[in-house]
Amino acid sequence: MEKNLFWADQVAEEVIKQHKKKILVCAAGISPSGTIHFGNFRELITVDLVVRALKDRGKKVRFIYSWDDYDRFRKTPANIPKEFDKYIGMPYCFIPDPFDCHKNYAEHFEKIFEESIARVGIKPEFIRQNERYMKCVYAKEISHALKNKNIIIKILNKYRKDPLPDDWLPLEVFCEKCKSDFTRIINYDGEYSLSYECRCGYKNTIDFRKKGIVKLLWRVDWPMRWAYEDVSFEPGGKEHSTPGGSRTTGEEIVERVWKKKAPVYKKYEYIILKGVGGKMSGSLGNVITVDEVLGVYEPEIVRYFFAGTRPDAEFFVSFDTDVLKVYEDFDMCERIYFEKQKAKNEKERIQQKRVYEMSAINIPKKLPIQPSFRHLTNLLQIHGSNFDKIKEYFREEIKDEDDLKRLKARAERASNWINKHASDDFRFVVQKTVPKGLKLEEKQKQALHLVAKILKEREFDEVGLHEEFYRICKELDLDIKEFFKVAYLVLLAKEKGPKLANFILTVGKDKVVRMFEKV
Repeated sequence: MEKNLFWADQVAEEVIKQHKKKILVCAAGISPSGTIHFGNFRELITVDLVVRALKDRGKKVRFIYSWDDYDRFRKTPANIPKEFDKYIGMPYCFIPDPFDCHKNYAEHFEKIFEESIARVGIKPEFIRQNERYMKCVYAKEISHALKNKNIIIKILNKYRKDPLPDDWLPLEVFCEKCKSDFTRIINYDGEYSLSYECRCGYKNTIDFRKKGIVKLLWRVDWPMRWAYEDVSFEPGGKEHSTPGGSRTTGEEIVERVWKKKAPVYKKYEYIILKGVGGKMSGSLGNVITVDEVLGVYEPEIVRYFFAGTRPDAEFFVSFDTDVLKVYEDFDMCERIYFEKQKAKNEKERIQQKRVYEMSAINIPKKLPIQPSFRHLTNLLQIHGSNFDKIKEYFREEIKDEDDLKRLKARAERASNWINKHASDDFRFVVQKTVPKGLKLEEKQKQALHLVAKILKEREFDEVGLHEEFYRICKELDLDIKEFFKVAYLVLLAKEKGPKLANFILTVGKDKVVRMFEKV
């Protein structure tokens, strides 16, 4: 592997240096509190890229993703009925699915996310924490934490304004009757037995080796799982990364209580929806899902967003004309990888090559077809989204089934972009006849008649035809902008459109000749 400055390779080297183990465990996770959005996805793909870098170095890696579905329901998201407020305090796995299509609230959002990430080549080992806790898998770890609560209290108090009381326990209990965590521990025997009472009036004494209704609080739960799974790498968002935050205390707790080395850490920044501002938030409703992004961007380009951006750099997800530039940049990266285009310098070549390797789900053996996304948006509108016509247009470039698949995938996304996101400037309908009521001046008519004449007389490429426009306008003393305007008005019934020369050649000169001759 060529030496480079790619960020995931740097993290991988740090993991190898700090954790000398036969199997390196890389972890991510989230509470399924609502729609798992594209901002949440950043943690998972950050780990996936580091996992790839480790495997490239010949390391055995276990990639785990925890569903924290035994966490309490804290707030009803914007897209969930307000009546779900009645479930606040219950674990996500005990709440019904608001959409009546999965076993419970947690599973609904988990399954959607699992299916979408598989489309971008990410298939971790999923761990459902509700199963771990309810089956009492962590009983020994919970007892160990409780026996070391004084150490934990001292660590947490260093970063608190109001110190925790001496009788504090890092534990919550879910009531056996009402399933909520509105409970209070009234006695703990120092081993595995505790008594609790709930605000609903229920009380009981249980052995948490036999009844999985207790859960460690987050600041202790996280380092406990680092120790239990022997985690070597796990990133975290800004909210966990502040001084004194859960990452700070987690490092101290795992090292002092469990005597384990903390995982290598990487902070990741928020992703911003362009035109919305602020981080994505399920509770506020300003989110976009992985599936929605995949409706416009190919899976490899979704990966490219993250491969080409350091985790600690904020970036925007855009669905305006930036989409065109993203596709152009990715195609350039791909050409550099296959040595069909030169990079600016050697450093850039190495960097682009590594970014492409990390973006590809499966690296093709040759440079695939690269239909211009911008051009596809024009072709689709010219041909009424008829894919057979699109396929015919690219027939000489399609070399195999993989090329055909890419063309189809890109055409589908271009169509989605036109229909859902493109501005009116990009949308057009090719007119069948000259629009009624269109009045042109004599010079404007002459210019269009001359274009029709030369199109009948000669064959042109795009550059040659474009030059003819300027020659005709100069001959008639007609402003070139005025010429383009009237040409678009005749062909599209609007004042702007795609590059005219290419557009005419794509539509077919016979049709254009008939239209121009009628003005």
